[in-house]
Amino acid sequence: MQFKTNLIKGKLLKRYKRFLADVILEDGTEVIAHCPNPGSMMGLATGGTTVWLEPNNDPKKKLKYGWRLVEHKNQMICIDTSIANIVIKEALEKKEIPELSYHDFKPEVKYSDNSRIDFLLTSPSQQTYLEIKSVTLMREKGLAEFPDTITKRGSKHLEDLSKMVTSGHKAVLLFLCMRKDVNRVRIAADLDIIYNANIKAALKSGVQLICYDTQVTRFGVRLGKPIVVEI
Repeated sequence: MQFKTNLIKGKLLKRYKRFLADVILEDGTEVIAHCPNPGSMMGLATGGTTVWLEPNNDPKKKLKYGWRLVEHKNQMICIDTSIANIVIKEALEKKEIPELSYHDFKPEVKYSDNSRIDFLLTSPSQQTYLEIKSVTLMREKGLAEFPDTITKRGSKHLEDLSKMVTSGHKAVLLFLCMRKDVNRVRIAADLDIIYNANIKAALKSGVQLICYDTQVTRFGVRLGKPIVVEI
């Protein structure tokens, strides 16, 4: 996927109230940007960090900037969690993921109480429920981790996926690392011990787990290579 407008470089002053960030642009202008990430963004939201914002002229939006990337140690990292689904949608259309090459798919299909699956993939003989998780945390070189904070919602998704397998369908959890400096992924059990237990139970029930990295630049984000998952 490509960004709709050219990104603007700046320095993060602070992130606050979860979805807001104060940023000073290169020309000295201080702006408030929307932070489209519900996680802790551990290691990526420190004051002074180089960030990239996407401006907009949408009169319906209160904030005229959206935070898209962090530039950390010469590495571009996409912190906008919604972009993961866009990247996967394009990859599904182009059949770039061998494990998920299906005849048809639909996004945001209701499948459980108060839950929508990211993508429902269909073939003449199979329905596959696909859940996407955006991964940005890295505390050890080359090792990405998920989640970066306690995620009750993520645990619920695992339970829902397990129920689909019990019902005779296929269920897949896809970790999309929103950076390319990754060679393996594991669960951050110290940050959410319950999620760690739940994902092991989900895998035992038949839920499949796959992982890919991404190629991230200031112009856009595209699917990268498969990554080993350590469970």
